[in-house]
Amino acid sequence: MILLNPGPVNVSERVRKALTMQDMCHRESECADLMANIQDKLLRAFVPGAESDYVGILLTGSGTAAVEATILSALPAGKRFIVINNGIYGQRISLMVASQRLGVSEIKAEWHTRPDPAKIKLILQQHKEAYAVVMVHHETTLGLINPVEEIAEIVDGFNRVFVVDSVSGLAGESIDIAKSHMYLVAGTAGKCIQGFPGVSFVLARKGYMDSMSKFPKRSCYLNLANYYQAQQQGSVPFTPAVQVYSAFHEALTELLEEGVNNRIQRYARGAKLIRERMASLGVQAVLPAEMQSNSLTAFSLPDGVSYQYLHDQLKTRGFVIYAGQDHLATKIFRVANMGNLEEKDFHAFLSAFEEVMQGAPAQT
Repeated sequence: MILLNPGPVNVSERVRKALTMQDMCHRESECADLMANIQDKLLRAFVPGAESDYVGILLTGSGTAAVEATILSALPAGKRFIVINNGIYGQRISLMVASQRLGVSEIKAEWHTRPDPAKIKLILQQHKEAYAVVMVHHETTLGLINPVEEIAEIVDGFNRVFVVDSVSGLAGESIDIAKSHMYLVAGTAGKCIQGFPGVSFVLARKGYMDSMSKFPKRSCYLNLANYYQAQQQGSVPFTPAVQVYSAFHEALTELLEEGVNNRIQRYARGAKLIRERMASLGVQAVLPAEMQSNSLTAFSLPDGVSYQYLHDQLKTRGFVIYAGQDHLATKIFRVANMGNLEEKDFHAFLSAFEEVMQGAPAQT
């Protein structure tokens, strides 16, 4: 089955075989070595040249676990977040922040627009208790790329902490974490890194991670300081998904062999191919080209064609697409091109899509 959803993704045979590693106890030195190798590869991939300034914190859980762990761990007592929300995942962060009453203000934008930098500056000026700003990098609601480096510069100018959910961005989009002074960046294995779901991580500035060890512990399992302190000693605070870590290690090895920039360009080529062919069929992308990600495109449903019909017909032909969320459920469909996919897979999908559209029931 070809997965054209934004995670889980198709993986290589190398990554799949890594799941069948020899059984390993997580308290043994072999597991410590595995985790240290993963951390080293993460830093080489995503903060090249600044590896000594960052640390990779590994967690067993989805990307949402990494984001929530970051939210719960990143603030000293009495300080608050500003949340930038222009999609489902920004909305999810708002819910995390609200559950602990850690927010002062939410900067909302329409899901098809980017946030207004002037509003961010104004709220930072008005709210001295706002210690940190958090936003999503790749908002897969519509496949929109937010200007995280521009916002990072603004936040840094106010001497505040910038936190990024790049769960669907890392290895798919260009992002200069170190140069932009991003303090905490959450990611996961099962999207553009092309691993399996179940392992996530946070890239944290070392100096800030040391400070976070003194912050209130608002969770036991989702406290980054717990993981950091244990990992410094070659251990883990809780039982990890060891086999999935092994597959993640292999996926990172593949990423470094391909090169992060090369993968980004491969995804960009795949997205371009899909968008151009869809346009030739009269299927319109929701966002303008300059706002689109390299790894997902939201399209308006053709007149008279329901998502369920389109999904079911394509699935019988071996392709899984993705629905719109919330009020977009009956208006759009999404096609992701992340994962271990080749150009021939996209051509096969597009041929199947054209076949389905030719056989679609006539609108009444």
